[in-house]
Amino acid sequence: MKGLILMVFLCFAVCGYSAVAKPPVVVGSKTFSESHILAEVAAQYLAANGVPVERKIGLGGTLITYEALVQGELDVYPEYTGTLTGAVFDDLSMDTARLGEALDGDGLEFLVPLGFNNSYALAITEALATRLSIASISDLAAQPDLDIGLSLEFLNRGDGWPELQRRYALPQQAKGIEHALAYRALEAGQLDVADAYTTDGNLDLYSLRLLDDDLGVFPAYDAGYLSRKDLPNRARELLAELEGVIDETTMRALNRRVATDGLSPEVVAFDFLAEKALVLSGRRPTNSGSRIAHNTAVHLKLTATAVALGCLVAIPLALLVSRSPGIAGGLQYVASLLQTIPALALLALLIPLLGLGQTTAIFALFLYSLLPIVRNTLAGLGGVDPLLKEVARSLGLTPAQQILSIELPLAVPMIIAGIKTAAIISIGTATLAAFVGAGGLGEPIITGLTLNNNRLILEGAIPAACLAIATEVIFGLIERGFVPAHLRSS
Repeated sequence: MKGLILMVFLCFAVCGYSAVAKPPVVVGSKTFSESHILAEVAAQYLAANGVPVERKIGLGGTLITYEALVQGELDVYPEYTGTLTGAVFDDLSMDTARLGEALDGDGLEFLVPLGFNNSYALAITEALATRLSIASISDLAAQPDLDIGLSLEFLNRGDGWPELQRRYALPQQAKGIEHALAYRALEAGQLDVADAYTTDGNLDLYSLRLLDDDLGVFPAYDAGYLSRKDLPNRARELLAELEGVIDETTMRALNRRVATDGLSPEVVAFDFLAEKALVLSGRRPTNSGSRIAHNTAVHLKLTATAVALGCLVAIPLALLVSRSPGIAGGLQYVASLLQTIPALALLALLIPLLGLGQTTAIFALFLYSLLPIVRNTLAGLGGVDPLLKEVARSLGLTPAQQILSIELPLAVPMIIAGIKTAAIISIGTATLAAFVGAGGLGEPIITGLTLNNNRLILEGAIPAACLAIATEVIFGLIERGFVPAHLRSS
């Protein structure tokens, strides 16, 4: 009796604790290093003061992170006033009051101004600027042959290239390039001009000159934390203590420590908080081999779950429609259409429906796995010798019995090949899952591109390649174990 009472008491205690346990504050960031550093500053400061924190770092462009905040997938992330007025609301004339009203309509607020302005700028190498006597954006109009490469977001946003080209009457046709690769292209002479941030730590590393915005096209990009209005009061109070703690010189120095010293944003943020005496205790973050193991495990989970779901859906569907050529063709056509949707676009489209995280990534990978499994299953069933089918019918087997007893076993080699193809495709595509906060081996790859850190890129790329090789080997063993030798050789 006492044991029963104790068990009941423990159950109530656990349930009571779960009911009052505070959910973590979800801190997000975009893909570039400054956003990562500022997100770490907020996350580490909150955690050091007893607020549970969950990180979703490197989520992609402005519209993805903003939508995630509106949908409640994030609670706070670093943002800039000019980005909000130009990219989100497409109204560069917005003042602070109107911006506040617009954000309020989405249940958000620009909570904490950090104390610096990180404006957009156009960058050119010092050598080229000196040779062509270019000091301002207006000077570019006299150089129509310059090769301009811009980050994809800047190329299309209202406060970016369209407005610059209109106001300065620039004759060049800019092309899109991933921002993390643009500086290397400038250094190699493959580009002449690229967009940059005024606090970017890579400017000194690549000896770049920022061109003067002599017509004042770019608005103010005051940095701060954009949050939901329902952010817990304790988190709100703590973040308010960070107001004005970072000036432009300090931010550029922090970015430089990542760009030139090779330190991680986690370490840079910790050192900054310690230097400002905002965090008085704690262990300095370190890089660990456990991170590779964790990312690999997450990658395996995403891939295995998606392919397993693909098998559960695609194989039965193919079996059902295999005797109806028209329906089978339609099924392949639909699966082919899904395969043509770019992975990043599909992930972005799924965010409003499924939110951020692994569910979105798994569903996208599941859709991509359908085509190879469906196609190979139908091809395997259709490749069975017609004479065997005729014999099966003459023995009085029903269509279902013919498929399950004769055709399906003979189609196994093709089905296994389709599953293998789906698995290898998923391993590669899953590296993009980091853009929606799903983790995996794409996380170090994207971070490495952002931070110009080849070691981080390899930290994700090498295990991903090893997973693909291991998949090939494992499926080879499966084929040897389950497919008769005479079928393997045929």
